[in-house]
Amino acid sequence: MTERRRYTQEFKLEAVRLSEETEGTIKQVAVDLGIKPKLLYAWRAAYLEAGQDAFPGKGRVPDNEAEVHALRKELQRVKLERDILKKALSIFSTEG
Repeated sequence: MTERRRYTQEFKLEAVRLSEETEGTIKQVAVDLGIKPKLLYAWRAAYLEAGQDAFPGKGRVPDNEAEVHALRKELQRVKLERDILKKALSIFSTEG
């Protein structure tokens, strides 16, 4: 099995810049860089959406995504606590 190739943020930004400035096709730019055209199209889309912050790398996520992750984790914990309290309430309310 082949190992996934990893590209630096600088490489991705330069590839996007070349694809925008070169008069050739995006496919030709990708071939010249040794990457698949589909990958270059994905990088261009990410760059259009997030600009210079498009490729954080090494598992770093943008601040807004990190906040969403933290909020989801907290919501899961709160739901678990709520369910425990509901069960305890039903147990104590039936005894008597």
